[in-house]
Amino acid sequence: MKTDVEELSPTRVKLTIEVPFEELEHAFDVTYKSLAKQVRIKGFRPGKAPARLIDRYVGRGAVISEAVNHAVPELYNEAIQKEEIFALGQPDVEVTKLEDNDELAFTAEVDIRPKFEVKDYKGIEVTVDNATVTDEQIDEQIGTLRERFSTLVGADRPVEDGDHLSIDLAASIDGEKLEDVAVSGYSYEVGTNTMLEGLDETLRGMESGGEATFKTTLVGGEHEGKEADVTVTVHSVKVKELPELDDEFAQLASEFDTIDELREDVRKRMADVRRMQQLSAARDKALEKLIESVEIPLPDAVVDEEITRRRQSLEQQLAQSGLTKEAYLESQEKTEEEFEEELKTGANSAVKAGFILDQLALQEDLSADQGELSQYVFEQAQRMGVSPDQLAQHLVESNQIRVAFTEVVRGKAMDLVLAGAKVTDEDGNAVEQDIVEASDEDALAEAVKAAAAASAEVAEADKAEETAEVDEDKKDDEDADKADSK
Repeated sequence: MKTDVEELSPTRVKLTIEVPFEELEHAFDVTYKSLAKQVRIKGFRPGKAPARLIDRYVGRGAVISEAVNHAVPELYNEAIQKEEIFALGQPDVEVTKLEDNDELAFTAEVDIRPKFEVKDYKGIEVTVDNATVTDEQIDEQIGTLRERFSTLVGADRPVEDGDHLSIDLAASIDGEKLEDVAVSGYSYEVGTNTMLEGLDETLRGMESGGEATFKTTLVGGEHEGKEADVTVTVHSVKVKELPELDDEFAQLASEFDTIDELREDVRKRMADVRRMQQLSAARDKALEKLIESVEIPLPDAVVDEEITRRRQSLEQQLAQSGLTKEAYLESQEKTEEEFEEELKTGANSAVKAGFILDQLALQEDLSADQGELSQYVFEQAQRMGVSPDQLAQHLVESNQIRVAFTEVVRGKAMDLVLAGAKVTDEDGNAVEQDIVEASDEDALAEAVKAAAAASAEVAEADKAEETAEVDEDKKDDEDADKADSK
């Protein structure tokens, strides 16, 4: 096979591949095997008709076309590996020469990752927020914990913000009652302003058993946008009673015996969270600076594909949450033009980041072992809410293990950048760059290994069966030739 490579642009090449017919033997063997199962020729069992008779039955041209369709992808993959081309997406293929028993020639245009080197990735300087945990923040966390163990008790006084009420609501327009607006025995916390406009103002100062009417504009249902008279009746007033902040509470709410031990545990947990937030922020900022420091061209098709993927992902999320795109843009205070520009900018950054991390991994000869792949699958399974072994099996069966491998290697490349970065907090203190290793998932590793082994066994069995059947087909050809000679 002869291969010539022409650079059409820094991100696209054209391969010209020429192959003598004798190098297409495997493709013809596979083609004859497939066609033999489809045709019925008198005197031969299904799938056992010799190649010579298949040529006569379906036509030599059809056989050649089928063989070429099978051979071209394999020849293309062989060519890009030989030429060390990092191809992106599917190629545009055109057969330029096809002569029986002579030569096959075709061209393949494909986007490629631009050639470049990642320099000066060590020593990137970034600043992150302080990780200091204050007493006020600890008090806030413990206060939230107290809320979880609070109880509601009756209050014999006028309603105040924060009170929990049991109320009835009835609405009418021009004296006509609205059945779809009425509610009974509804539990409501005053001051949250989560219902009708004017409700909270009306409730303040009322007492249990009281009734009041106010005007409001309805915001949903059949009468949306119309002004209505709403009558609210208060059945009960309750206040939230928090437990005393003492050792007894610590024993009730945690595994600790004293409130001081509980506070110290909260401090440690919050410090750990702040530490992880620092590392995450440092990682993001270091990647941003690395992207800014490298100038490379990006293939339009790859960027467009990333834009489409991001748009579809957002649309799916909005559909699941019951929101429209218009409502989303309004909540984000963005115009359609601003949204599209943000989408394009994000896609460009994502594609560029992938190229840079891939190149850095090549420069530093980074790879991923079984344990690292297993940990990646475990973390992804947790996010998706599925079992790790199910996800591992899916990745193997859908040939996406390579995607997982790429993500792990890119993560290691980013770890390398972060390890060499100079990270300080707002006070100028150095932030340590140690990366906390996740626990080993032996069971998951076995699941991935088993799934891959099972897939390999199936592939090997298919290959063995194919070889055996091709050998048998050749024997049938020989037998047919002997019969003709007699």
